[in-house]
Amino acid sequence: MHFCPLDYRYGDQSFKRIWSDIGRHERQVEVERALVWAHRELGRVSADDYAAVEAISNPEHVRIERVAEIEAETRHDIMALTKAMAEAAGDAGWCIHLGATSNDIVDTAVALQLRDSMIMLRSALCELIRVTADLAERERDTVMLGRTHGQAAVPITFGLKVAVWLDEMRRHLIRIDEAAPRIAVGKFLGAVGTGAAQGDDARELQRLILEHLGLGVPLATTQVVGRDRYVEYVSWLANVATTCEKILQEIRNLQRSEISEAGEGFDVKKQVGSSTMAHKKNPIKSENASGLARIVRSFIIPTYENALLWHERDLANSSSERFTLSHSSALCHDVIIKTTQVLTNLWVDAQRMLANIDAQRGLVMAEKIMIELVGKGVARDDAHEILRTASFTAVDTGEHLHDVCRRTDALTSVFSAEEMDAMFEPSSHIGVSGEIVDEAVALARNFIDG
Repeated sequence: MHFCPLDYRYGDQSFKRIWSDIGRHERQVEVERALVWAHRELGRVSADDYAAVEAISNPEHVRIERVAEIEAETRHDIMALTKAMAEAAGDAGWCIHLGATSNDIVDTAVALQLRDSMIMLRSALCELIRVTADLAERERDTVMLGRTHGQAAVPITFGLKVAVWLDEMRRHLIRIDEAAPRIAVGKFLGAVGTGAAQGDDARELQRLILEHLGLGVPLATTQVVGRDRYVEYVSWLANVATTCEKILQEIRNLQRSEISEAGEGFDVKKQVGSSTMAHKKNPIKSENASGLARIVRSFIIPTYENALLWHERDLANSSSERFTLSHSSALCHDVIIKTTQVLTNLWVDAQRMLANIDAQRGLVMAEKIMIELVGKGVARDDAHEILRTASFTAVDTGEHLHDVCRRTDALTSVFSAEEMDAMFEPSSHIGVSGEIVDEAVALARNFIDG
């Protein structure tokens, strides 16, 4: 029987394995092995004893089932691990866990899980960036209605909308590259961080272990790695999930029946939108990932709370972190993958976009005409009032703004009929959108390919 939806519904199996019981077990065994290796390097453990420990430092020799059996008796997970390893190592078992406290093993193994998670998250984010860059380039000059406050504003291009998403993703990539060395950090200075149990060369022992494992070396710790590192990590996950939901929310809005400008791909041969409304093509993947993104963000608060431990350590964080780190990581990865799938199969209706602009009866070009009027020497406030009056007249009468403008003396005295016609062309008021798209695409591609 499965209980958690992560077990049977959400997440990539290879990613979830990092945070599974076996993934945790493998990394804790690896940390214990690295500890003995470092002692060998310092001359405290013989080469033969290390070789014996190295030979059994795997899940085949140190079985997770055996650890569970011992834990049922000892009520202590790391003590159970060390006993199981010592059993497997035979005479060399004396050096297992030498000079360590339990949380040296726990936090260093978590650092390995964080490191491996960030590698997979970064890879997934790079693929999302590639897909988004392709979409921005493809739709570079696709003119559509820009909207603010849920109302029609002025023309924009769909390419520029996508470029905004793209540049945000690139910033996330920069953030994780900067933060990873701060996040993937273990510790090995014992029960309260003094290194007393590790001897005079305690810091060298710690350095050897952590660098051997490919982790960062902290300066000062208590019994635990500073949880500011976990706060930074989960905040990054929440930030990425928020960007994904922002994208997916926009797509869901654009797919609304009355807008219908872009939306999720739909397999009309097999896919069912509704069990009763046969015509439905619901944006289910976008909705699914949006809901999961909210769960990712919800883990920020307990992550902050987990940083508030008594003195050098208490255990209030431990049970909570088994949820916060594993679930937020796996769900964020799932959200990134699903966002990539949505953008890969996105349909865009350029004709519908133009039709929705036309449905505004020229009102979205009021800013363009006002700016051109100022260019003819009319004071900006006066120009604004002229277009405000004309626009509200068009709204009240149901006319096209172009028709109202053609009988407005303040405009016909300044603009020719040809100039007036040209100002109502939506593509004439998209500014430097194309330049921005080109630069955003180039920067993103250079970053992930360079």
